Amino acid sequence: MAGPKARDRRNMADEALVRSLFNEHGKAMLGYATRLTNDRAAAEDVVQEALLRAWRSPDSLVNSKGSVRGWLLTVVRNIIIDRARARNARPTEVAESPSTVPVESDHADRVVDTMVVLDALEHLSSEHREVLEQMYLQGRTVGETAEVLGIPTGTVKSRSYYALRALRDFFPKRPTGMEGAA
Repeated sequence: MAGPKARDRRNMADEALVRSLFNEHGKAMLGYATRLTNDRAAAEDVVQEALLRAWRSPDSLVNSKGSVRGWLLTVVRNIIIDRARARNARPTEVAESPSTVPVESDHADRVVDTMVVLDALEHLSSEHREVLEQMYLQGRTVGETAEVLGIPTGTVKSRSYYALRALRDFFPKRPTGMEGAA
């Protein structure tokens, strides 16, 4: 176990190593990173990360078979590649605002609307409900509905009128913004 003086010497040596690496290779690292990223601020972050990695593994610098600059530039390139892969790994997020529509619409409103309509249909007589189901859910015309249900077309028209009127009374009035307009 190293004593406090040994740790201080090691920290000073590590700091000196990073300083000398930056003084000797920092300009080349920054130029290379800037060329790869086309962004000076991002390049500075990459150089800082590369120096941090050098500080964490000083043995790689001393015991490497290649040049120190080559090792540092390889680290710079790898950091840039890793960041690009991380960006491409997930889609870009777009803030939702009133002017931007979500990529996938929320189906919750449709579910609630369906539940409310089905509940309202339960309050109708079976004759009125059958007519509305044929015309609006099955998409049949008045004549087709009359044929399917075996009733005259006039009866279909009458039942649909009264069924829709009953549904309208079932739902609460919603303000339209037109109140008070003359």
